Amino acid sequence: MNDPSLYIGLISGTSRDGVDAALLGFERDRPVIRSTLCLPYPASLAERLERLVGLGKRPADEAMRRLDSEIAGHFADTALLLLRTAGLQANAVAAIGSHGQTVWHDPDGPCPESIQLGQPAAIAGQTGIATVGDFRQADIDAGGQGAPLAPLLHRALFRPERGKRIVLNLGGIANISIIDDQGGVTGFDTGPANCLLDAWIRTQQAEAFDRSGDWAAGGEVDRELVQSLLRDSWFARPAPKSTGIEYFNLEWLQQRMPVRPLAARDIQATLAELTALTVTAAVRPHEPVDVLLCGGGVHNTDLVRRLRRHLGDVPLRSTGDFGIDPDWVEAALFAWLARERLAGRKQDTRAITGARETVLLGTVASPPSVE
Repeated sequence: MNDPSLYIGLISGTSRDGVDAALLGFERDRPVIRSTLCLPYPASLAERLERLVGLGKRPADEAMRRLDSEIAGHFADTALLLLRTAGLQANAVAAIGSHGQTVWHDPDGPCPESIQLGQPAAIAGQTGIATVGDFRQADIDAGGQGAPLAPLLHRALFRPERGKRIVLNLGGIANISIIDDQGGVTGFDTGPANCLLDAWIRTQQAEAFDRSGDWAAGGEVDRELVQSLLRDSWFARPAPKSTGIEYFNLEWLQQRMPVRPLAARDIQATLAELTALTVTAAVRPHEPVDVLLCGGGVHNTDLVRRLRRHLGDVPLRSTGDFGIDPDWVEAALFAWLARERLAGRKQDTRAITGARETVLLGTVASPPSVE
């Protein structure tokens, strides 16, 4: 049956360039994207956020508190702008699902935690719409990694008719969902996708990202460096596993650089090759019938070319071929999770994150009542 209610999904990923928003309806339980937009962070907020997370260590609590409400305000502004663009009032939306802005992810530490700024209660207060957030904590409390959560939606959308299908999300971090024709799903992070590429070009070219991968495409892969990077034990760890820029950052890169000088452009090419090699190593053992791409990395022509070369005869396709624009799959995920949370449906993340039991993902913040 059709669901007359609409849901909004909000997320800002590891690129930290702004908030992606998707307005979803549901037809026979399948999400349909009705409207989308990305609202960039103001320059001053982006700079302070960069300082907060760029050190590769847990931010101080006071520094996070100072940014939390401001980030929530920007998330709320994004949701309201999306509604205005779509010509809708707040009462047309059943709920917002907000992932927030991740600033620290450490599920394997002595005190496992994953911290997202942008408090759901503030978003609910400013929009007048119930807001579901804090999606990772229940999974972490159950012994899971808290991420990736995308395989839950990927299973609902992209189940293959035969064999196994892999959905590859190329965000700051790359993660895969392995879906079989019986509806089973597993998934894990494979390592860096765009995070090192973005960080390196920012320092060398003062560019936010390598547009189409053109800078990397003009460089030469340094085999000594790529082998040094691949020797990191994280890549050989068995799933479940997740990671972030807390681990894969410029300090991690510098510690593994050869003593001899390298051209900056060759380093960029080597980082692109690292992503292609680690993704391929994670994909090939599952012998998928195809691989569906989503996330910002789909626009990196050089990276996709490298993936095609390494994957060989495995077809590489877009989630757009199956009705979901690859740029908006993650935002759609959190709208979908909000709907699942309001329905009280627990999620089985055991084979994905390693949680001990099924979990109810997210907490609900209701807007203030109007007297």
